[in-house]
Amino acid sequence: MRTELLAPTADDLSVDADRVFDSAAELFGVLATPLRLRILNAICTGERSVGEIMEAVASTQPNVSQHLKVLYQAGVVAKRRVGNLVYYRVQSEKAVQLCRTVCTQIAIELDDPDSVSQSDRLARRAY
Repeated sequence: MRTELLAPTADDLSVDADRVFDSAAELFGVLATPLRLRILNAICTGERSVGEIMEAVASTQPNVSQHLKVLYQAGVVAKRRVGNLVYYRVQSEKAVQLCRTVCTQIAIELDDPDSVSQSDRLARRAY
C-alpha cells in the first residue's frame, strides 16, 4: 500500500484525498487553541461542570463557554444539563488520544532537548 503524506490514496481506501485533508485540517483547527487543549486536559479524566472547568483552566466563563461550544460542535465533547449546571465530558476519545500523543512528545522534547534530533522534533521553537 502506497501513501502520500499522511493520507491514503483514493485507490487505497476509495476515499477522496481532498476530503481526508479537509477533515484533518478541520479537526486540527479545532484543537489548535491552547485553551481548548487545557479544557480537554481538564475533562479527560471525567465529566466537569463549566465552573469546574473555568477553575481548572484559569479562564473566564464567557471564554470557556465559547471554546466549549467549538469543541461541542466539532463532536469532541458532549454535554448534559442538570438544573442550571452544564457538564462536559470527552465525546471523541480518538481526538483526546491525538492531543495526548502530540503533547506528550512535545513535553519530552522540552524537558530533554537532546533526547530527539532536531530533524525529528515536533516542538520546533525554542522556549
